[in-house]
Amino acid sequence: MNKLQKTAIAAAVAQVVVLHAVPAWAQTADTPSVGPVVVVSGQRAALQSAQKLKQDSDEVVDSIVAEDIGKLPDRSVTEVLQRIAGVTIDRNMAGDPNRQSVEGSGVSVRGLTYVRSEINGRDAFSAGGGRSLGFSDVAPELMAGVDVYKNPSAEQVEGAVAGLVNLRTAMPFDFKGFKGTVGVSESYSTLRQGKPSPTATVLLSNRWQTDIGEIGALIDFAHAKSPSRSDGVGVDPYFPHVNSTDPALYDRNKTQWIPLGVGYRSQEFDRTRRGDYAAFQWKPNKDLTAGLTYFKTRYKEDLDEHVVASSEDKWYQQVASANSVFDSNGAFQSGTISNPTYGGSPFNSSQRINTRESSTRDISLNVQWRVSPDLTWTNDFQHVRSTTEGFDADVSTGFILPNQTMDMTGKVPQIGLGSEAYMANAHNYYWAYTQEALDRATATQKAWKSDVKYSFDDPVLRDIRFGVRLANREGDNNKAQKFYNWQAITFPWMEGWQIPGVARLDDPRFAGGASLQKIDNFFGGKYNLPPMLFADSATVRGFPDQWSKIHAYHDVLCAEQGSTCDPWKPATFNDPAATNTQTEKTRAAYTQLRFGWDDLKFPIDGNVGIRYVRTQGAGSGYVAYTPPSTPSVGTGVNVTGLDKLINIAPFAEAQSFKNSYGNWLPSLNLRMKASNELQFRFAAAKAMSRPDFNQLQVQTTLSGTHLQTVTRDAAGNTTGVAFNGTSLTGTSDGNPLLKPITSTNVDLTAEWYFAKAGSLTFSLFNKDLKDIIVTKNYAYTANDVTGKQQTFVVTGPVNGAKGFARGFEIAHQQYYDFVPDWLRGIGTQASWTYVESERTLKDPVYEAWCSGNDASSNFNLSINGCDTDARAFGKTPLPGLSRHTVNLALMYEQHGLSLRVAYNWRSRYLLGVNQWGSRGNNGLNTNPTASSFLIPTTNNDQAFGLPLYQAAYGQVDASIFYDFTDKFRVGLEGTNLGNAYTRQIMQQHSGDFTRQVFMSGPRYTLLAQYSF
Repeated sequence: MNKLQKTAIAAAVAQVVVLHAVPAWAQTADTPSVGPVVVVSGQRAALQSAQKLKQDSDEVVDSIVAEDIGKLPDRSVTEVLQRIAGVTIDRNMAGDPNRQSVEGSGVSVRGLTYVRSEINGRDAFSAGGGRSLGFSDVAPELMAGVDVYKNPSAEQVEGAVAGLVNLRTAMPFDFKGFKGTVGVSESYSTLRQGKPSPTATVLLSNRWQTDIGEIGALIDFAHAKSPSRSDGVGVDPYFPHVNSTDPALYDRNKTQWIPLGVGYRSQEFDRTRRGDYAAFQWKPNKDLTAGLTYFKTRYKEDLDEHVVASSEDKWYQQVASANSVFDSNGAFQSGTISNPTYGGSPFNSSQRINTRESSTRDISLNVQWRVSPDLTWTNDFQHVRSTTEGFDADVSTGFILPNQTMDMTGKVPQIGLGSEAYMANAHNYYWAYTQEALDRATATQKAWKSDVKYSFDDPVLRDIRFGVRLANREGDNNKAQKFYNWQAITFPWMEGWQIPGVARLDDPRFAGGASLQKIDNFFGGKYNLPPMLFADSATVRGFPDQWSKIHAYHDVLCAEQGSTCDPWKPATFNDPAATNTQTEKTRAAYTQLRFGWDDLKFPIDGNVGIRYVRTQGAGSGYVAYTPPSTPSVGTGVNVTGLDKLINIAPFAEAQSFKNSYGNWLPSLNLRMKASNELQFRFAAAKAMSRPDFNQLQVQTTLSGTHLQTVTRDAAGNTTGVAFNGTSLTGTSDGNPLLKPITSTNVDLTAEWYFAKAGSLTFSLFNKDLKDIIVTKNYAYTANDVTGKQQTFVVTGPVNGAKGFARGFEIAHQQYYDFVPDWLRGIGTQASWTYVESERTLKDPVYEAWCSGNDASSNFNLSINGCDTDARAFGKTPLPGLSRHTVNLALMYEQHGLSLRVAYNWRSRYLLGVNQWGSRGNNGLNTNPTASSFLIPTTNNDQAFGLPLYQAAYGQVDASIFYDFTDKFRVGLEGTNLGNAYTRQIMQQHSGDFTRQVFMSGPRYTLLAQYSF
């Protein structure tokens, strides 16, 4: 464990454990009735409210309550959630480790991602295939509080194996009368610099007595712009440069490990959140209350990115300079790398944009009727509609860098590009490639929930509750292509056989659409990058018209060579296989009994219940096959085996499936009160989490690869090609017959509430998981052109593993009222969460050596990970799980001044074993029994995928507010004040190497809020 980990955990333990004696001192000191009066408001009042919710809840729950409407302690809901013990967030964009998420993403509870989300106790989700809400989409200014239930009871809607996150908004009857607040703010990013980002919020609420009863109305609007920037320096995987390709002379211990290349990226984000909320309540008499709410959140993101990355395709021809330094394992540390074959190293300079617009709208009606003093009947009606649409586009130029200079010995890898004159010369650049991805999705849900509560006049029985819930959900997911539509324009490897030369930017025929661009203040000025030629933003955003002009350059050169080249085709939604439709109906019923024995020496209360839910799902989509290109060889080449090739005509066939299952979900929650301050809980429940809709989609893509063996003469000329058949494979994006993941959850807590805003709590938890979703092979048959049946090996998701997540949480919070008057108002918070987990496959997959390409059927690659020398890594931990998470906060509130300094830290965790940027198909097979032993592959048939880890990360945030009056306050918030770097580590057998380092710089927000 490194020094940072030890220090952070030690600080948390010291705060949580050592200070546990201080409350007793404080209680003793506060015993006299005469003394200074502590005025409770602001953040202290919010902590008291959150603590009271936790103490009085029937379930295991943690909460954060806003100081006032629009006053959550962080700038996004995602960042708020990380303050809760056991909750962690990622620092990468969801599903993309190559891009940093400045505000965080990917909420996990106790190390698991099976999180269910609600708004005001109702199901909430974002379109796009998932089941939970995109918390980054939600305007935090609308929130009154956030609750995280860690072991829900039977009356709560099913789906929370890891936990249930409920976002709460205000209702007009929450206030005694008129309530109004207005807030404005301006944010500033030290790395982005100068981009204005105003935020405005307004809330108005009132209630009136009328002839038809009491009426309340509330409206709340929020509009926020959040520009930010992230800079990153990257290092490609290290490849094994062996001492000899002669097996008799080969010595593994003399291998030198040299990185393929280095690069950088700079990303500018523009995020806009818009939140609209309205609530109306009507109470015609004391027994009937109705509430109507309208909630809509809109999120728009625009990413503008510059990337410089190596495009080296012959790593085995790279040479390290004589002055290069290697460590004891033979790993490159510093020096210069070049490829004499190319006269340098091939690179790409890419201009990329990514836009996304999402919205979620919820309209709900709640009617509560107290039929009698003992009987209450509640009905809730909900309609949700969510949409999302994204466009990801990249246009790249290419150039040959004379050499790469790099130094890996510091905190951040140091890279050296060419001279400023060289990088500004248009002759050195050519048009390289384009790639685009388009997607759009819509999801709707209608739900009705009816609950009955009957209270007993009994010394033991408190009440019995029962109810039903009916929900229908529909979703359409459209992708213009499965991955990216990558299309080459011109590359040096095309020269001579397809085009006479590349389309250079100084050629008048190919000029225009690119310009000299400089990345200022890169990494906060730690690098001085030369101006380089990138495609213009207008060119990238001019899809598809501008892209057609660029790809026409390739057609011009093809005609000069006398070649026949296929014209570029943009991605389009017109392909029927791009559409996937799903429906799901759930029917649930529950009963729950609350009880208590108040006369015992140690009173016990709790609830016991059971929920049954029936799920019916249906999906429709396509199975599609695109045959491989017809093999072509040069004249005079001996060709054999053409009769072994399989010829299947292209097709796209509609398919549909139905699936249904039922689940019994019992739960038990017990609480024992040792005193008014000390209590213990025991909770046990069965939980379920349905597969995400993107895991249920009906979409199968089939493909074929013609297998061939090429023989060459001493000069490298091809003399013969032997075809060995056609490999038929496929991938299924989903499996509509998947079952839900289920778990048995057990919690045991000890909770000491020694003050209104002072507590020390400890929790043990264990979650045993079944039917975890993994990938596996199955057979799919189709007829070839002769009518003969052929079999594809298709890989798709199945319920194929079990596992567990277990650990503990310890948390402490306190205000120190016993200190001298000038220091009164100071307080601290601390929490430490420890989680360990394991996943066990039903069909274990492990081989010491890796072979084959990166087809989805290569389980040894996708599950265990493979090094660039074909050695497997073996068992890896569950992705996304940090063993340790620490939260520390110092607070002060006195005489109108409110201050908070918060530190959040989580230990290293696995991002994945086969992630983009740390995987490839051109490794070296050093398995002595392999036919390709020590032979550098040019056929892309030796795949590698490195385990990629997120290094331990800690971030300091702070805020300071001053209340000029009880209605007007001004404040300053700072995020990432220590300018912490986000570091990724790729594991290789020769060591753990830096894959990427990101920085986003501190960000500041100036706020003013007025209440009336």
